[in-house]
Amino acid sequence: MAEWSWEYYQDDLMDGLPDIARGEAERLANEIAIRESMVFLEGAAYTGPGPGLRTEARGKLMLNYLTDVRGERIVVVQVSWFG
Repeated sequence: MAEWSWEYYQDDLMDGLPDIARGEAERLANEIAIRESMVFLEGAAYTGPGPGLRTEARGKLMLNYLTDVRGERIVVVQVSWFG
């Protein structure tokens, strides 16, 4: 299993959100990265289509993200906090 990572699409994506939202977003993004590493076992050697934009929600948090399978990473493109 490869060591997948995650990152924000833009450095300022979390600007204006409370610290609790930041912590929840980081935990959820990390969990998604671990899950995707188990789904796409071939990682960089993967030749199929990417899964596209997806949404994951937990409690007051919602993340929209892309899975870059060949780059073995998750790219968080939007964070919504309903707190």
